[in-house]
Amino acid sequence: MPESKGRDKPAYTPPPRAAQKVDAPNARWFAPVMVGLMVLGLLWVVTYYLSGIHQFPIPALGVVNLFIGFGLMLAGFIMTTRWR
Repeated sequence: MPESKGRDKPAYTPPPRAAQKVDAPNARWFAPVMVGLMVLGLLWVVTYYLSGIHQFPIPALGVVNLFIGFGLMLAGFIMTTRWR
């Protein structure tokens, strides 16, 4: 039985690469603001607990002071995910 002639395969050429996105470094203010938010949130919560009868930082807010402190810390932590 006769054999079929094999086809020549063209050399593999990879597809052209899309332009790679190069992330620019953060602005100079980014890291200090990030750390500042985390430290400010920590100080807010510590001040609330150490004030005894919870008179500080804002007595009218009561327990909401904890949410403010943790919110500040969370904002700083979220900024760390965007840091380059």
